[in-house]
Amino acid sequence: MDYTVLTLFPDMVKDCMRASILGRAQDNGLIRLNVIDIRDYSCNKHNRVDDYPYGGGAGMVMEAEPVYKACEAARALLPGKKTRLIYMSPIGNRFDQDKAKELSREEHLIFLCGHYEGIDERVLEEQADDYISLGDFVLTGGELPALSVIDAVSRLIPGVLGSDESAGEESFENGLLEYPQYTRPEVFMGKAVPEVLLSGHHANIARYRLGMSILRTLRHRPDMLEGMLFTKEMKKALDMVLEMGAMTQEEKDRILYLTLIKK
Repeated sequence: MDYTVLTLFPDMVKDCMRASILGRAQDNGLIRLNVIDIRDYSCNKHNRVDDYPYGGGAGMVMEAEPVYKACEAARALLPGKKTRLIYMSPIGNRFDQDKAKELSREEHLIFLCGHYEGIDERVLEEQADDYISLGDFVLTGGELPALSVIDAVSRLIPGVLGSDESAGEESFENGLLEYPQYTRPEVFMGKAVPEVLLSGHHANIARYRLGMSILRTLRHRPDMLEGMLFTKEMKKALDMVLEMGAMTQEEKDRILYLTLIKK
């Protein structure tokens, strides 16, 4: 996967991408990063890329020409590959795991990061293929949202996580939140690791984890359960966590109310 980020703060992007899993993925050639400084395409000697908005108002707007030229330069970097230019903006569709999967199938993703009061609309009309938002809030620029999308997409690229199972067991992958995780020591501050996880019985462990995923989803994101198909395996999983005392009967009844029972 090739990523190109168009930004006024290239070091911010490069520094983040050097760390941890994304840094190793670049070292291993699984992902490639290009960063373009929009100021390099400024039309004046001071490298200024913003100006006052027509019609008045607070703040500044990024000028059309330097942004347009930067977009064209990004598209020309990999002429043999299909590109998709994404503008990170609150007006975009909200990013989720399904969108991450969709983007992971692309060849070259270009992220345009705005600042100030935004970018001249005429450039977006000409260049933007997609608009993406992280949520209903406003940040100082598009770099952090772009990096978040890159991180989420990169995890889905084979080899990046080092284990094909890792990505498949995360939250949202099966419509549920991920189950709780534990490691050594077995007892911490008087709280013991659930015995089933120490049993070595893989079928029971899988059933327990499914039950805890359902329970965690109920407690934190009950909206995700609405209309979900409730299977026999899910029932067995809930019976297990109920018997273990990890869930109340009221919570189980609530889950059954929200989901659709498989005939």
